[in-house]
Amino acid sequence: MLGLPMELIDTHCHIDIKQFEERFEILLQNARKAGVQKMILPGVDQDGWGRIMTLCRRDEGLFAAPGLHPLYMAHHSPHHLEELENLAAGGEIVAIGEIGLDYHVPDFNREMQQQLFEQQLKIATIAGLPVLLHVRKAHDQVLATLRRKRFPHGGIVHAFNGSLQQAEQYVNLGFVISICGTITYDRARKIRKTATELPPEALVIETDAPDIPLAGRRNTDNLPEYLPEVLSALASLRSDSIEHVARLTTANAKRVLGLPD
Repeated sequence: MLGLPMELIDTHCHIDIKQFEERFEILLQNARKAGVQKMILPGVDQDGWGRIMTLCRRDEGLFAAPGLHPLYMAHHSPHHLEELENLAAGGEIVAIGEIGLDYHVPDFNREMQQQLFEQQLKIATIAGLPVLLHVRKAHDQVLATLRRKRFPHGGIVHAFNGSLQQAEQYVNLGFVISICGTITYDRARKIRKTATELPPEALVIETDAPDIPLAGRRNTDNLPEYLPEVLSALASLRSDSIEHVARLTTANAKRVLGLPD
């Protein structure tokens, strides 16, 4: 842990889940000691929205981004979209997320995923909110949808795993690319190349806690307090100072999500 005297933003962490419930306050304290002052809590299904909203109302450094994840289709119902629309109109959330397409799981209903994705894009468009995108093996399809729907509010491509060319297309559509612990692995050449070559205004950082552990931390929960290690790896790859990359990624997150200073 670097213990940086600066403000970092974890743009994607699932610290609302049950396995963190008993140690939640300690988790928050450790994150803040590490310099992680703001955290975005995305949703995956309607069941979890209530806890996310409660936590974010209680702590001014936590921000809600409820959404319906493409892999949790069995948990979603049509009335959940109505509830999401109400949340989006209420002025308490910073994004709709995480939403998107996931073609990694074989034989998963792609038509249903597409319909759900487009319905949530419509909600975000009406509410004037950005989106947090979950995309696996479907970047071209997501990019095509964003263009076809002329989605105007941008957002964050969470835990990006595509090509540099695909990342550049997202950036041209008003999105930023979120870098996570995968860049700490030497074999992750594609994302390391993307993280190195994108312009600095196109990058934010995340942990995706408790998932995507960093190299050297594979047998433990990933935590927001490890975000400085992602930052350090990113700065090293870009041959830049940690302080400079911290300022840029924080400013980028604030800009795209409309977060307060």
